[in-house]
Amino acid sequence: MNFVSTSVEETIATVTLRRGKVNAINEPCAEELKATLEDLADDPGVKTLILTGEGSFFSFGLDIPEFVGYQKPDFLRFVEKFADLYTYLFLYKKPVVAALNGHTIAGGCMLATACDYRVMVSGKPRISLNEITFGSSLFPGSVDMLQYCVGTRNAELVAYTGAMYSAEEANKLGLVDRVTDPEQLREEVKAVAWMFAQRYGPAFESIKMLVRGETGERMRQRDLRYRDEMVNIWYSKETWEQLQQIKIRG
Repeated sequence: MNFVSTSVEETIATVTLRRGKVNAINEPCAEELKATLEDLADDPGVKTLILTGEGSFFSFGLDIPEFVGYQKPDFLRFVEKFADLYTYLFLYKKPVVAALNGHTIAGGCMLATACDYRVMVSGKPRISLNEITFGSSLFPGSVDMLQYCVGTRNAELVAYTGAMYSAEEANKLGLVDRVTDPEQLREEVKAVAWMFAQRYGPAFESIKMLVRGETGERMRQRDLRYRDEMVNIWYSKETWEQLQQIKIRG
């Protein structure tokens, strides 16, 4: 498939999404990312991960034109897989730093909020959970991640409006932790990743579960409870018409 590449420098692994110009996520891409994370989790030589995208996008989010071709049972299967992916990443036993090199939209934003620390470039790139703008509900568990990052009131603003936030605006909300110039992204992210790599792994894993474990369990419960509702809205006449208008260039 080769939608995900991995490189390791000292004890830091960089995992790069590399699917087309916008790194849109389809089912094989999600499966490959999950398998890559699982392999690195068991690698004793890797202490910290960096998750980033190739080119000018971190990720456009889901490959909607591809999913428009899915029947409802097939899309439900993907929804289960993607929810499992972001929950796994949210509770990942090793530190994960998101290097947001470009636009970070919808499903891409979900992957970013699942990480432990987010560094985003300034300038034109935007970050957004914009599902409401094309008539879709959110992946249920992603709401817990959003609230975890920005608090309940800011989560409402992000989710209800579908607004596109600059790095500076996202930083004020707590959606990203640091803003940097594009030329400095690599060095800034490496510095954060190296800081995490110095921490004792079992202690970090224990503390992470103490901090995030209850949220992770709520995510699983909410995904089980509300995923059919989310899928039914996706296939409603009003939303389906809007989904069919979405194009991915490149």
